[in-house]
Amino acid sequence: MSLINTAYRLYNRKLLTELDFSSRDPFPFQEATFRYLTQRGTDTMFGKEYKMAEINDIDTFQRRIPLHDYNSLEPYIQQSLRGQENVLWNSPIYWYALSSGTSSSKSKFIPMNRENLQLCHYKGMLTILSCYVRTFPKSRLFTGKTLTLGGNRHIDKNVETNCCYGDLSAFLLINTPLLARLFTTPSRKIGLIPDFEYKIEQVSKLITKQNLVAFSGVPSWNLLLMRKVLEQTGKGNLSELWPHMELFMHGGVSFEPYRVHYQALFPSEKMHYLETYNASEGFFAFQTDLNDPGLQLLPNVSVFYEFIPLEKLQAAENGSYMHFLTMAEVEVDKPYALVISTNSGLWRYLIGDTVRFTQLYPHKIRITGRTKLFINTFGEELMIENAERALARACNLTGASVYEYTVAPVFMDHLHKGAHQWLIEFEEMPPDPEIFTRILDRSLMDLNSDYEAKRRDTGTMDPPVITAVRKGCFYRWLAVNDKLGGQNKVPRLWSTREYAEALLRINEKL
Repeated sequence: MSLINTAYRLYNRKLLTELDFSSRDPFPFQEATFRYLTQRGTDTMFGKEYKMAEINDIDTFQRRIPLHDYNSLEPYIQQSLRGQENVLWNSPIYWYALSSGTSSSKSKFIPMNRENLQLCHYKGMLTILSCYVRTFPKSRLFTGKTLTLGGNRHIDKNVETNCCYGDLSAFLLINTPLLARLFTTPSRKIGLIPDFEYKIEQVSKLITKQNLVAFSGVPSWNLLLMRKVLEQTGKGNLSELWPHMELFMHGGVSFEPYRVHYQALFPSEKMHYLETYNASEGFFAFQTDLNDPGLQLLPNVSVFYEFIPLEKLQAAENGSYMHFLTMAEVEVDKPYALVISTNSGLWRYLIGDTVRFTQLYPHKIRITGRTKLFINTFGEELMIENAERALARACNLTGASVYEYTVAPVFMDHLHKGAHQWLIEFEEMPPDPEIFTRILDRSLMDLNSDYEAKRRDTGTMDPPVITAVRKGCFYRWLAVNDKLGGQNKVPRLWSTREYAEALLRINEKL
């Protein structure tokens, strides 16, 4: 074990101790978090409205404070944006991470503050690095640079209220501790370039001259950058350029469609891929075991978690009272909508993600989709997890590879049954598209009994319609809609044809 790795582990011994204890019993940490949040929320405008001072237990908390989505919290957030203090949290909130999510094109202003940054986002990242170095004591992580490719927005400021808003990555960058800056790239000046395409150009030139050992971010945007570096250097692969490269910390979208491309870029046995669950709202989970796709949920990052059984979500959104589950009550392999309360003033906030627990003690999750990101036009209840697994199987069996895709319904008419149209930007086309379509259809039926019933029993659906779009189609859509970089992407599943039609129009012009 290197001296610097040993020093880092000793410095972060408390984080590893907490991780180990929370693996055995996360609920004491959750109970402490609940007390901390409700005590700090008591004297806020929100807390007074819901009489938070009278809340002494989780059951009262759930009865007193309703479930909130962004629309219901937005009036409070707007008051904060206008400069009013103590609205959602009892310390100043001047930072807002802009997020469009995957189920809305509208920008959301997610409140942040220094506590949230330090006790959630940075703490989560430090826990990852501590755990990784413990797992790989011979790691060279601190002998070179770690790249973080942020989004395409710089930080804007309202001069009247001092409120700032921009990408989460921008706030993380400007607040990076001085010591950490020695090990990260690019600089603030380049990292905050708002024009994403120009930033890619500048970053690619910079990192070809640096000793990169790790990088992090969304797979799609990093793939774009890495291919540009490969083109600029003329190398056979990027392991030749960066022989000590060992880690990609990824999140935001499923990694599986991209895995084959990264394995071609980094054909090294030393290369590791570690998934994180890091959103504008907080840092929630990461892979503690790289051989296990489950992400360990962190109960000690100032986030109190609740879980709604997916079949009860609609009733909960309609205002019906019900007992939401805590980490002490969840079960394995059941779908839940995730609800969070945080130290930035998000109270009982429906974040929009669905998860299932793959194991308990430690509590590990997989992100299965979005509460709004599914297709149920014909009663098929197609979730993103089904789509990802079926597509991966079709690619594996046919030798195809996919860069991007989206799925939309094809509505019934008097001549045709319903169907799903898959708009796919292939990296490698399947040799026989018909075989690819049959495997995809068969896989969806194997994975989803509702889909199978509509395809076979009731006969309301035809097989999928595969439309191969030209290369660059998805990128052009994102550019046209000012969504380059960060965690922006075209929604994988959507219950209308809004995105599909826009992509088809762009495809015609390419």
